[in-house]
Amino acid sequence: MPFDGAFLYCMSNELMEALDCHIDKIYQPSKEELVFLLRKKGFVKRLLINIKSGGARVQFTENKFENPEKPPMFCMLMRKHLLNGRLMRISQPDLERVIIFSFSSMNEMGDIEELNLICELLSGSANIILTAENGKIIDCLRHSDIENSTRLLLPGATYALPPRQNKLNPLCCDLKIIEKQLETHTLLQTIDGFSPLICREIEAKNNLKQIINILQDKTGVPTLILKPDGTPLDYSFTEITQYGSGYENKAFESFSDLLDEFYTARDIASRINQNARDIIKLVTNLKARTERKLALRLQDLKKCENRENLRIYGELIKANLHLIPNGSSFAEVPNYYDSELKNIRIPLNPAISPTANANKYFKDYKKTYTAEETLLALTKSDKDELVYFDSVLESITRCRDLSDIAEIREELSDAGYIRQPQNRKKQKPKNEFKEFTSNEGYKILVGKNNRQNDYLTTVLANKNDLWFHTKNIPGSHVIVFCNGQDVSDETILQAATLAALNSKAQNSTQIPVDYTPVKFVKKPNGAKPGMVIYTTNKTVYVTPKGEKLS
Repeated sequence: MPFDGAFLYCMSNELMEALDCHIDKIYQPSKEELVFLLRKKGFVKRLLINIKSGGARVQFTENKFENPEKPPMFCMLMRKHLLNGRLMRISQPDLERVIIFSFSSMNEMGDIEELNLICELLSGSANIILTAENGKIIDCLRHSDIENSTRLLLPGATYALPPRQNKLNPLCCDLKIIEKQLETHTLLQTIDGFSPLICREIEAKNNLKQIINILQDKTGVPTLILKPDGTPLDYSFTEITQYGSGYENKAFESFSDLLDEFYTARDIASRINQNARDIIKLVTNLKARTERKLALRLQDLKKCENRENLRIYGELIKANLHLIPNGSSFAEVPNYYDSELKNIRIPLNPAISPTANANKYFKDYKKTYTAEETLLALTKSDKDELVYFDSVLESITRCRDLSDIAEIREELSDAGYIRQPQNRKKQKPKNEFKEFTSNEGYKILVGKNNRQNDYLTTVLANKNDLWFHTKNIPGSHVIVFCNGQDVSDETILQAATLAALNSKAQNSTQIPVDYTPVKFVKKPNGAKPGMVIYTTNKTVYVTPKGEKLS
């Protein structure tokens, strides 16, 4: 991603409006993120510092982050030294991907001291380092390896900037010197702070002087490059044309808004995926194990299909005992169950009497009859579990924050699939449903997981409201709150589309969606979360294109 030195230079100019702010709060949402709440008269903003691979950046952000219950040690250290500190300076050494925030802060003795928060946004080795006024490192988020590192990044060591590359700074170097260097070197090898994206753009348009002027005059335009399908591809501080007419340049009011747009969806998905990794692994393993059990039980069930032959064998042996001598290995007798009374050959155990053989056939028949009943119940239970596991995995794909994952974790704990610590407090379901309004003005709620589905359908909905769900496909329960009023076909299609969008089949076409009044939807005793049965339903087919309702 092109968060290069030049882009950081544009961003640092934007961050200057935070000068003289004091730090009101400090959070560490994840191992590689810090969030500072900055305040001064007429100004309140969150400063995000992110050093994740592929997403290292510093920016103002409008996003709110979920924080761990217990702050990490590095967050506590930041609070100890920087809380209530005042931001005095923001600097960037040349066009390096390094930005330094200098704070005035009061120490434990009541003395004012200057501290530097250094953000190194280098690919593969990004770091956040806190140093004292004398340049000594107080601590850093990532410590260096003493034996293998070229720089010592440990508490107590003297901080040194990352090694410089032998490149020219376009902001202070004469253009003729740069052009002379370009005779024997590529643009990427010559100029400091320019990403491959910017270098390719300069080479394509021959506009090096124009790009340098944009930086010097601080006239960069936050620009998002969109693919033909509308998804983000890249971003820059100037218009990018190298991808051709199929790609769109979208301008933003600020560089921070641009980065929020580019990274938010990806970061949320990554954070949720990381938090849900253990659940996904557990449910996937449980599903695979249940599939294996079901396959074996279906095999055993198939063996029970011919159990009537066992009873017939027993009956025929008993009817022909006088014709079967002891020690026989088979009995060939007329089959009076056959319309043509053809002879049938029945295997016998010669070690036991014909009567004992008959009794054994009766006993085996009874055993298979009982086994079939048990296997039918077990296979039904296995199939229900597979449907449930699919619904859980599908719910995870629709999670939008960590509280959604926490609800699914609680659900699995209540169902006995996950062991929670005994002293852990049970969290009440938030029941923060997706809410929409149809074109007719009816409120439509969509459950995000099985617990929400149950609450929405069995508690919140009125018996005369309309219930929607994809037919035989894991997905959300959708309720149209109409209280028995006649709703138009348009509202039915809108609700059905929401049901399809919030299901496993969201990317398919002509998805069948069943709907019926809530009074015809029942939850059987002992049913898995989210599982219901329903009657008197109608079916509509929809092809979702996106959640268009307000």
